[in-house]
Amino acid sequence: MSLLYNDTMKIPFEAQGGAVTIGNFDGVHRGHRAIMKQVRELADRIGGPAIVFTFDPPPARLLRPNEAPEALTSMERRAQLLHQFGIDHVIVYPTTLDLLQLEPEEFFAKIIVKSLNAKAIAEGENFRFGKRRRGDVALLKQLCDEKGIEFSLLQLEQENGDWISSTRIRLEIEAGNVKAANQLLVEPYRISGIVAQGDQRGRTIGFPTANLQAIPMLCPPVGVYAARVAKLEAAHSGGNASDAAVLTSNADPVGMPVALHIGPNPTFGVSGLKVEAHIVGFHGDLYGASLHIEILDRLRDVHRFASKEELVAQLTIDVEKTKAVVASIKLP
Repeated sequence: MSLLYNDTMKIPFEAQGGAVTIGNFDGVHRGHRAIMKQVRELADRIGGPAIVFTFDPPPARLLRPNEAPEALTSMERRAQLLHQFGIDHVIVYPTTLDLLQLEPEEFFAKIIVKSLNAKAIAEGENFRFGKRRRGDVALLKQLCDEKGIEFSLLQLEQENGDWISSTRIRLEIEAGNVKAANQLLVEPYRISGIVAQGDQRGRTIGFPTANLQAIPMLCPPVGVYAARVAKLEAAHSGGNASDAAVLTSNADPVGMPVALHIGPNPTFGVSGLKVEAHIVGFHGDLYGASLHIEILDRLRDVHRFASKEELVAQLTIDVEKTKAVVASIKLP
């Protein structure tokens, strides 16, 4: 159950009195899964719900808008995954400058004690809270001890000697190393966008593409990637687009391979950045639908080809490689 509240005084009784962890949890990676397991165990021990308290937008978007990183996951998907890991309630609280100006002691009193009525709180050793991030786990433990709240220091997951973190995953994606990023995530990296009408050049050479726009999360750099369809939704209904009137298709595309092109199209003299998905074996119109794509591996750089025939030959190779990558990965 995900909750969005503009007022912490209105958090319902069933989402109070439990074991709480606070953070952004962007990307929902293996480290987060390990954290949620510990929070679930703590909640069971104290006999209360397991609660995640998070913020939307992330504090950096307000404090350092020009430096704030792009999101790795939508808040909706984040909450879905956290629930799968045993969390009872994901409370998404709108971030305001007033909230960010609270001193650590004020934040503890207002949010953790008064609004959440927490019986236990669990955080990793790198946790910071309050104005200018002055609060650390030492202060948090002191405040918990004063109020009789159980404090648990979480054991953070490591990979090759380093913490698994959203920052580490973001760096891998920004470098195009999606395969490496996926080893740290609990599911392949996913981007989502609305299918808009493009130049329609692809269909003239036998490789029609869905042109994705309004992508709210971080995109890998320019290149061609092997991917697959994770989900398809009709924009007007929010439901499963397979049965929506907006589509005419030969099959449900979920799970189908996708040869994903990110960047310009120099062969046709197009310099603007585009995100174009060729769904292998799918025939239909997806305009207006929301398409969610899992990116599995990087295939190659973007090149300018001397002729349409050379381009078609390379796209044929891309499709075969994509099919092989998708076939090698077990669907969840």
